[in-house]
Amino acid sequence: MEDEPSQSFCQDVVKNHDPSKLERPVYVIQEHHASKLHWDLRFEMESTLKSWALPREPPQKIGEKRLAISVDDHPIGYALFEGSIPEGNYGAGQVKIWDKGTFEIIDNNTRKIIVNIHGSRLQGKYCLVHFEPEEKNWLFFKLKYDSR
Repeated sequence: MEDEPSQSFCQDVVKNHDPSKLERPVYVIQEHHASKLHWDLRFEMESTLKSWALPREPPQKIGEKRLAISVDDHPIGYALFEGSIPEGNYGAGQVKIWDKGTFEIIDNNTRKIIVNIHGSRLQGKYCLVHFEPEEKNWLFFKLKYDSR
């Protein structure tokens, strides 16, 4: 997914959204109707929103697995954004919040991130597994049980 908004657009959005209104650490999924519909998965890590684009709707059941493509980090305040990215801007199209809440990191290393999500739609332990360190492709899925 290369349909992410530009850094300058993200900075403009942040000027209009107060990140102090967010529960921390931030978890959000934004449904993004750009040139191709996708869902932007974001977790607050290291003072930014680490982000992945999911080409299909996020997994809500055990056994559902989704490709998650690593994309540029976003400012924390971007988690509040819903609206339109104007034509002529990278990622032009409608954005709406699909799910939001908080999370805890259970494990985080170069090949795997396990989080416990407290959202409206997604709840429980989820895993992101990195295929190849040099590549952007990850796999996102709900865990069957509490593993570390």
